[in-house]
Amino acid sequence: MEKLFSYGTLQLEQVQLDTFGRLLQGEPATLTGYVVSEVEITDAVVLKSSGQRFHPALIKTGQTTDTVTGTIFSITEQELANADSYEVDDYIRVEELFSTGNNAWVYVAKKG
Repeated sequence: MEKLFSYGTLQLEQVQLDTFGRLLQGEPATLTGYVVSEVEITDAVVLKSSGQRFHPALIKTGQTTDTVTGTIFSITEQELANADSYEVDDYIRVEELFSTGNNAWVYVAKKG
């Protein structure tokens, strides 16, 4: 199983149903060294699923005082590929260490 941290629209029930075909179960988690910004979404499929024109996007600061709360979900490799398809080109997927001591994938704002 893969671990995926969500701090935004992947926590929404409709987005989970559209992206994974099921509702996900997860555990609360905190990521240190990031702040939340936002990106404007223009992809019609993503807009329909989330119902939101602006989605949160993480920016790495490296500061221990900057934290983001969310949920770590356990998903299959195929579901991770589905999440990759859902996340638009403004994001990249990186692996980070969380307050729980576990690593998980997280989508962050693409640099530059």
